[in-house]
Amino acid sequence: MTDAPPQDAPEASAETAAPEPAPLPWADLKPEHFRMLRLAPLPTDRATGARPLRFVQYGYAERHSKEHSLLRMEIRLPGQKVRKEQNHLDIRVDHETHHVSFGPDSGLQMEPLNRGLGRFLLAQGVQWAQHKWSHYRIEGAALPSKDALNEDTRQRRDHVLKNVGLDVEYADVQHMKGRYLEVQVGELKGGWNTEKVQQVDIIEAAGMLQQAEQTLQEKEAQLRERDERVNKYKREDSGLRFTITCLVAFAVFQAGLLIWIATHR
Repeated sequence: MTDAPPQDAPEASAETAAPEPAPLPWADLKPEHFRMLRLAPLPTDRATGARPLRFVQYGYAERHSKEHSLLRMEIRLPGQKVRKEQNHLDIRVDHETHHVSFGPDSGLQMEPLNRGLGRFLLAQGVQWAQHKWSHYRIEGAALPSKDALNEDTRQRRDHVLKNVGLDVEYADVQHMKGRYLEVQVGELKGGWNTEKVQQVDIIEAAGMLQQAEQTLQEKEAQLRERDERVNKYKREDSGLRFTITCLVAFAVFQAGLLIWIATHR
């Protein structure tokens, strides 16, 4: 009786599970400092619609360690909720590789659109990074292809990136596979259109509220004066109507009296 051949040992998996990337530091960081932004009224845009005067809240927080630094920025809209991936921008610094990266990976998505907020957030991030790490480099990264589904949206995105100092290139003629290229932090431009987005400090905000309250009181006084004039005209109109009615009645009476006299002679 021959021995049964030994069973093969279970083979090791050809592909080992790739280790999950280590979580980024300060993933749950919330804004701690806040400012008011005034969005200037602009002409109605063909693609994005009306652009009235608005006030929004700009919040930010930063953290530093030996290995990393983070600036987290957020735009909050009073009385309006936005999706989780909208209206925030992270600037992460890796001090070991001397690289700076933008987040989130889904790209910078702003609400309201076409009001200068994206350029404002990028400008804040650029100024923050250039303050200490202008010799670091911005990591190149792919751009979300969904932005290229609408030509106006793609052009606005590329215009903002180029104004900041980032070069955009495409791997296809349809402009679906785009990316911005690596560049030194010191070569970026940290300005924004201050006619579109203006920072308002506490004193200015208080002055604006005081002016609004004064204007409201003046309008209420004008409305009361107008109501008094209207009521006066109504009273005068009622008096005139009564007088006219009396005169008409008297005229009819006299006409009837004259007719009676003429027919009874």
